[in-house]
Amino acid sequence: MQTGSRALAWDATTAIEALAGAGAALWEWTPASDKLRFSGATGALGLGALAPECSGAAFVALTLPQDRSLAERLLRPREEGEEVALRLRMRDGQLCLWRGVWLEDGLRAAGLVASDVKFAGSDRDALTGLLDRRAFVARVGETLTRPGPVEIVVADVDRLRRLNEALGHERADMVLSALGSRLAAAFPAEAAPARIGEDEFAVVWSGGGRAPAERLREALEQPLRMAGFDIYPTVSIGAVSAEGGPDAPDAAELLRRVELAVEQAKTAGRGGAAAYGRALESDSLSRLALEADLRNAFVRGEIEPFFQPIVNLSTGAVAGFEALARWRHPTRGLVPPDEFLGLADEMGLMNDLGLLMMSKSAWQLSEWLKRHPQAGRLFCSVNLSVGEIERANLVEDVSRIIADAGLPHGALKLEVTEGDIMRDTARAAEVLGRLKSAGASLALDDFGTGFSSLTWLAKLPFDTLKIDRYFVLTMDKDEGSAKIVKSVVALGRDLALEVVAEGVENAGLARRLIDAQCHYGQGFGYAPALPAQEAEVYLNESLADGAAPLKQRSA
Repeated sequence: MQTGSRALAWDATTAIEALAGAGAALWEWTPASDKLRFSGATGALGLGALAPECSGAAFVALTLPQDRSLAERLLRPREEGEEVALRLRMRDGQLCLWRGVWLEDGLRAAGLVASDVKFAGSDRDALTGLLDRRAFVARVGETLTRPGPVEIVVADVDRLRRLNEALGHERADMVLSALGSRLAAAFPAEAAPARIGEDEFAVVWSGGGRAPAERLREALEQPLRMAGFDIYPTVSIGAVSAEGGPDAPDAAELLRRVELAVEQAKTAGRGGAAAYGRALESDSLSRLALEADLRNAFVRGEIEPFFQPIVNLSTGAVAGFEALARWRHPTRGLVPPDEFLGLADEMGLMNDLGLLMMSKSAWQLSEWLKRHPQAGRLFCSVNLSVGEIERANLVEDVSRIIADAGLPHGALKLEVTEGDIMRDTARAAEVLGRLKSAGASLALDDFGTGFSSLTWLAKLPFDTLKIDRYFVLTMDKDEGSAKIVKSVVALGRDLALEVVAEGVENAGLARRLIDAQCHYGQGFGYAPALPAQEAEVYLNESLADGAAPLKQRSA
């Protein structure tokens, strides 16, 4: 990627004539002198007023109003290899895409303004300049009118949500914009490169040569530099083939089929691929039925919390529980969480699920506290789903649930992931402070697996750190994991935070955690997540014996 961009920038004298003939302009930006220089077909692109050079402010004024704040940020020294993409107003009132890459450790950037990517707003995706979904379906329909084989290929960007968590929405949009530029460069206009969904790109192919799926993957999976990180995009690819001509299938139907193939590819994990086949139809019908059942499950009260004990390692007593969602289906029995949590996320039900879990768990905890006052400061942890911390009514809902259940301050503990915190730390700090004032206690979940910031950790109002189960499970096999566990425990104690270790599978691991002075442990060594009635039996046994039962096999 960088090599090609350098050649583009520094071979300008031999490229200008070719660029002019192709209706494109070469640009080069040097922040130190605040000069942006254009060469090539500047007049044809409506850039004549800026050529041969202009200031950064004059260039920013040419971009669309909604892109100007992005333009101002991009015209500053960036990481070498970081790609940029902006939309500019052309002389004829249409738009074109300005794209390029930063070179030499942010000292300068170079790229193209090309008429072959200009677009009118009516049929183009605003972020990438590619065809939008409706325009793509129309192009597919046109292609199908001609005899011959036609293939539609769709790529779904894996873990886009994780990018949003790590980089924030604006930078994640820059990644998508860069991927759109790569797709436009890799395929001719007749392939109709398109962005047909938030994280989906597509092409239609009727020519020979290299397989379009291979070409699409190669275009989108090249590494790029963003916000100081090397990002390695991966995509899940679906494909469908048809025969063009009078008897060709409907374009919208073909798109439905290829998206079934994408879903199949995603089940294989990151970077999967699948082609449409009849077997996918039955899978799709099963999924539709499961979606309908899941919506009804909320109404029928089939979603319930199971409770996994959290044990005081030094005394062996049950200190609290973590509530985990389970679906008791009327005909299938317990549906594994892996089968319905992702589906609930895709259906936009995670906030509803979170609210339900908080409410049911709070009332159950309230009942236990009334029946077992000897349990002391028993607590219950509930996970906030990704993005739930940004929900407008979260604090009000938590305050109402705690008050209605009559829980003491801190008995309801909310677990938040690092990704949610680091996306907007200032906003997260404000919401967490309000949740604490509303009577909740707070835990930072899976500490050490994300983009940890010790500066913010010291400022945020957490009560608890939770060590990811991977580090605990590998303590005896990996000295690095053991050191991480000890360091997190020490850090938590220094910050006056309680530390919970997940993944306590046996007595040997419990002993190592006790030696490290870890406060609490949870895992299958004590118990899996239990229905409420069984969890209360477990609590009773712990209260009677003075300690929770633990598997005694060695680590």
